[in-house]
Amino acid sequence: MSKGPLLQPSPVASAFAHIQWDGLGSLRLTAQEVALLRMAETNPIEYTLADSRDASMYARVLLKLLSEASGAGAGHGQVSTIVETATEERALGALDDDPLGVVSHYAITKLHNIITTLMAGTGVTVGTVFYVGKDGILVDQWKSLLRILNKVGRGDVFAQSGAALSLSLILVAACPSMQTAVNTDKDAKAKAKARSTSYASAVEPLEALTAWIVSQLKSTNGSNIGLAIPSMTALMAATETRHLFSASGGIKYLARQLHSTGKTVTKQNPSYDTYEAPDSQNSSTTIQQLYELNFCLWCMTYELNASPNIRTDFAKDGSAVAALTGMVTASPREKVVRVALSALVNLATCTAEDNPGPSGQSQVDGDTFLTDMLACRLMKCIQHLEERQFTDPDIVNDIKTLHKLLADNYKEMSRWEVYKNEVESGHLQWGSTHTEMFFKENARMMEGKDADFKLVKVLIALLSSKDDEIAAIACYDIGEFVRFYPNGRAIAKRLGAKELVMPLIEHENVELQRHALQCVSKMMVQNWEYVK
Repeated sequence: MSKGPLLQPSPVASAFAHIQWDGLGSLRLTAQEVALLRMAETNPIEYTLADSRDASMYARVLLKLLSEASGAGAGHGQVSTIVETATEERALGALDDDPLGVVSHYAITKLHNIITTLMAGTGVTVGTVFYVGKDGILVDQWKSLLRILNKVGRGDVFAQSGAALSLSLILVAACPSMQTAVNTDKDAKAKAKARSTSYASAVEPLEALTAWIVSQLKSTNGSNIGLAIPSMTALMAATETRHLFSASGGIKYLARQLHSTGKTVTKQNPSYDTYEAPDSQNSSTTIQQLYELNFCLWCMTYELNASPNIRTDFAKDGSAVAALTGMVTASPREKVVRVALSALVNLATCTAEDNPGPSGQSQVDGDTFLTDMLACRLMKCIQHLEERQFTDPDIVNDIKTLHKLLADNYKEMSRWEVYKNEVESGHLQWGSTHTEMFFKENARMMEGKDADFKLVKVLIALLSSKDDEIAAIACYDIGEFVRFYPNGRAIAKRLGAKELVMPLIEHENVELQRHALQCVSKMMVQNWEYVK
């Protein structure tokens, strides 16, 4: 069985062997607990975990260490400021100055080691150790892990990431879908020692953990996102936790993170191992983290057919498709492309037949996502990918599948429908629908079926986009609407276009500045073609 996401080593790990338990009275350890910690240090971890009672006692002592250390102020001392691996001299200095901080790192490291060893199949299981009684209720000490996550301020990066990951792995073990996996395991010894666990006892902790993960995804700070990635990846293992993640708004914020990051990586050399995340200060996202974010979104696509709510979450504002298209376009690494393409195929082929959702509600299925993909110009990207030589047969097959699906869908759409879907998605890109010829032919279509000029209103709203290219295209399209629609000048002014375009004339982005100036000029000059 998989050991789950890895936990990076503590930056002060070299000080662990020098911890003096007898001198740490604030931890309120009994003589028996100190003896157990020392015994665990001298014996292989497999020996300590061979007996379920010994394993449970050891785990609870580690959780007690976290609880007592956190209560005594751990998480805000010198250790919390150390991010890179410290030399042994510095680590020992941290042990002298901030012993409780080092103890917290020690406890989390050992706790994660216990969990991953149990997951690898020692006979004793995670459920046996962390769920107690005949009903398999989650041990109450789990709260010490959540307390670390809820520390005010930034807190200790290693402690928070490790606590979140450990808690994720403990809670996922209680999910019924994971129990089914254990019951079909070929290891008879593991079956014999496995105990049923109460999923009901894990629901509240899962909700609290998921809320914390989503709060990190909402952040524009790359470091915060990095904190949540391991635990979020662990949650993707179970059907129940994937649905909980969606219900907490996770898909929307995960897609937004990928989309904003993808917009940046396309402007940088894809051979770089690290690139700056947008709207963040002194933070960066690594290619590995980018892959893991894509992996999580890909995992969520496997719930599309089973849940109308998840299909709706993926369809909201088109950000998921835009994010995945951005990853495929940027092609930062082949493994990122592979996962993004697979997720796009799942979206394009999903169906609402088995779970259509409430009657009267608009249906979301593969056709919905194919329309979004065309609006994001995925077809052009797929055509470029077809020219590349990929050794992975999955990538080749996914490219062929997407090309056929997109081509078939495109045949059924007029150029106007392509443009309309692009504007409504909010993800504008330069192309043949943003030209003088297009607006000459289609300007009258801008009034809409109800003569409410809905698309013009959307374009005006996009003038406030944080993406300079989108705002520039919106300026151009509004200007062309003004030129070619009868009385378009008055309509654009009445809808408030001029007030939003004017400040963009002084924007720091030269291209946006140029298109804003031209847009205002078109609104003010009667015969624009003579000015040109």
